[in-house]
Amino acid sequence: METLIVALANVFVFALGASIGSFINVVVYRLPAGLSVLWPPSRCPHCLNQLKAYDNVPVLGWVWLKGRCRYCKSKISLRYPVVEATTGMIFLLVFLIFNISTLTLGYWAFCSWLLALSLIDLDTMTLPNPLTKSGLVLGLIFQIITGYSSDASWAGLARHLMMGIVGAVLGLWLFEAIALLGIFLQKEAMGAGDAKLAAMMGAWLGWKYLLLAGFIACTLGALVGIGAILLSQRKWGQKIPFGPFLASGAFITLFGGKPILTAYLQLFF
Repeated sequence: METLIVALANVFVFALGASIGSFINVVVYRLPAGLSVLWPPSRCPHCLNQLKAYDNVPVLGWVWLKGRCRYCKSKISLRYPVVEATTGMIFLLVFLIFNISTLTLGYWAFCSWLLALSLIDLDTMTLPNPLTKSGLVLGLIFQIITGYSSDASWAGLARHLMMGIVGAVLGLWLFEAIALLGIFLQKEAMGAGDAKLAAMMGAWLGWKYLLLAGFIACTLGALVGIGAILLSQRKWGQKIPFGPFLASGAFITLFGGKPILTAYLQLFF
């Protein structure tokens, strides 16, 4: 009986995440275009027919329709079910690690913001202010809630809030400094949106884990960039969106930051 309950809980969490992933697809498509993310309801971008509820079931709807619009038969991008399934897996992973807790609710929101920002950056080379700013505010609220609930004291609240504020300020200053260095060298090194995303990450992770996430992001970005150049996929100096690397660094740090830092300190100190 207990096994069945656990299995049903996992299925529910995955379905919830996939549903959020469906909404992330809407945000990624509409927000850069200046459209409302709430109205009108989901519709085919080609023929503009409103989708039926059973066509809009995450992942399964795409399978039932065989990847084509029911009305005009236009192809529906494979990215839609992939984003939905990926979000479902992220939600499930967070749930399995942090169980039923405020951390789970908070990290579901954090990961959703990171995923939406990554996809928008890949599509448009921009990181919209409404998402980075709202994500930063949510991160500070998250620090307040977790700080107070950790030891039920105002001291814990203040400590966590200060950790989030310091992380946000450090993220903003650090990446703006990198951007200024690029200007000094007459080469764009970092966009303004990247600094705002780093500030958002700092609000959620705190300054120590922000530094780790930033280091991981820079390492991944360098490896991918060099690999793309060697494979003749990109030219030297060609810009690449850095938001997905920052988000990847945040994901890795969220799930494995503590053992990574522990291993680093044991190795060098």
